[in-house]
Amino acid sequence: MFKKFSHGPIERNVLILGVLTLITVSLGGLAQIVPLFTIESTIERVAGIRPYTPLELMGRDIYVREGCYACHSQMIRPFRDEAERYGHYSLAAESIYDRPFQWGSKRTGPDLARVGGRYSDDWQAAHLRSPRDLVPDSIMPPYSFLDRPLDAARVPASLRAQQRLGVPYSDEHVAQAMADLRTQADPDADPTAFNRRYPRARQGVFDGNPRQLTEMDALVAYLQMLGTLVQFRDVTPEQLRQQ
Repeated sequence: MFKKFSHGPIERNVLILGVLTLITVSLGGLAQIVPLFTIESTIERVAGIRPYTPLELMGRDIYVREGCYACHSQMIRPFRDEAERYGHYSLAAESIYDRPFQWGSKRTGPDLARVGGRYSDDWQAAHLRSPRDLVPDSIMPPYSFLDRPLDAARVPASLRAQQRLGVPYSDEHVAQAMADLRTQADPDADPTAFNRRYPRARQGVFDGNPRQLTEMDALVAYLQMLGTLVQFRDVTPEQLRQQ
């Protein structure tokens, strides 16, 4: 018969307790971390997810620059009240190309994970210019200064930086970045090559002014694609469970 093990000496010796605790935590951590090195990604791919278009990527940069994430989350939690207000709960795959992700930790304003297409381009631009004209109780500051020209010259460099971080932009995406940016902001441009590179991306005069490409164009284009890439009727229950 085994003798009854007494752990009293371990509990009374701080050094031994500390060493054994470190060993236990290390073994548990290794058991969780090491298997992750054997797989390419912990996130299951979902049909429809694509990298941002150059215009959307510029809009996302502006969104981050202006600190929009401090008041608006982009993560719908899997609760009934969340789904009834905002839509289907967020999937990990929807943030796979976000660096950093925009999940947020506070909602001074509504969640924006499914805001794409909920309002018109004109509404979004007008709301950004003067929020209280459309939502009288809003405490959001005005962003009318976004009607200034967009610094589009840095677009190829931005895509190249994302490419190095693992976002699947090809050399063709980078080479055609300027052309794709202009095509998306011009509804009269031929979208054939643009749509091949960025399926389901929409064209438009996002700020209502066709004479100039502005930061407002970029931010509205970004907002209008949020939550529009995944067709949830086509997502299988197995895929959702793996998320």
